[in-house]
Amino acid sequence: MSTINQMFKTALHDWHASNNGRMVDFAGWSLPVQYSSIIDEHNATRKSIGMFDVSHMGRFFFEGQDIDSFLDVLTTRRVAAMGVGRIRYSLMCNESGGILDDVLVYHLPKLDGGSRFMMVVNASNRDKISQWITDRIESNQNVKLNDRTAETAMIACQGPGANNLVAELSEQEPDGLKYYTGTTTRVCGHEAIVSRTGYTGEDGCEIICENEHAVEIWEEIHSRAIAIRGAACGLAARDTLRLEAAMPLYGHELGEDVNAAQAGLSFAMNFKDREFVGRDAIVAAKKDESLPCRIGLELEGRRAAREGCPILVADQSVGEITSGAFSPTLQKSISMGYVQPQYAQIGTELTIDIRGKMHNGKVVELPFYSRA
Repeated sequence: MSTINQMFKTALHDWHASNNGRMVDFAGWSLPVQYSSIIDEHNATRKSIGMFDVSHMGRFFFEGQDIDSFLDVLTTRRVAAMGVGRIRYSLMCNESGGILDDVLVYHLPKLDGGSRFMMVVNASNRDKISQWITDRIESNQNVKLNDRTAETAMIACQGPGANNLVAELSEQEPDGLKYYTGTTTRVCGHEAIVSRTGYTGEDGCEIICENEHAVEIWEEIHSRAIAIRGAACGLAARDTLRLEAAMPLYGHELGEDVNAAQAGLSFAMNFKDREFVGRDAIVAAKKDESLPCRIGLELEGRRAAREGCPILVADQSVGEITSGAFSPTLQKSISMGYVQPQYAQIGTELTIDIRGKMHNGKVVELPFYSRA
């Protein structure tokens, strides 16, 4: 376990520590796991606005020529000829089809004209993906990767009240953007990226700004959020929110030991008329009917099945839980996991072993929660 002095700190770290944030080590960063209660923060996001410091996520900016063609070969989602303002969720895989990371690729306009490409990656994979891309840049001298994670901040504003609130401070109203699009604008008078993206299952936006402006922007949003029963939220609420929305988390549902074909993310893969790293292995895995696949489970009772709990049929293991929690919104115990495909049908009854005690569950459709 790292000490606080050894961990990376976001530009908002001191604000969190001074406002009852319980700081923990997450992927080498000191981040708030919660401020008040997980349920209160979860419900604030579902009903009003939840604010999340996601500055630990890696932010790569690209310079050079033919960047879209370069990235197109590295991602499962088509990037070539990607329109300005578009953002695409994609996977990056190794030659075996194993998932190196799930990422967002941005093609954004600049304030002074022109456009730029950037990518947001998971904090735990930042060094790995940076090196993986850099190794491939060596054969393409037209592209340069600039890791600006340490110089910038990223704030997620999520919930039914989020976009209208941010519109009071931004020259670009978030509701004026389509889902998974973004732009460069000004927030609180400072240049910033605003994108209509998030990781909670709610509408909302994310703001990327220079570190020197992060506290001002955060505090301006926070003061307005409190007035409408919104809240600053920690990692724990972010996890229950994303689980309800059945959004996979790297290190749980996704990893190098999981072929992209197994994860139920077909929308994030474009195969027609293109080649990319891992393509052939993914195509082969799609035809393999023996590979475990991702499912959603509802359990009887309130006890949560956590990562690693065996999934059983007649006392025989047929899979394993990857994430689980008691859902504050649905008031049910929910989990995701991987099972042998013959047990993945909706309505299939399974048994989950939670620390030696058997609990009944059934396979349900994903996502567990979808906003109206």
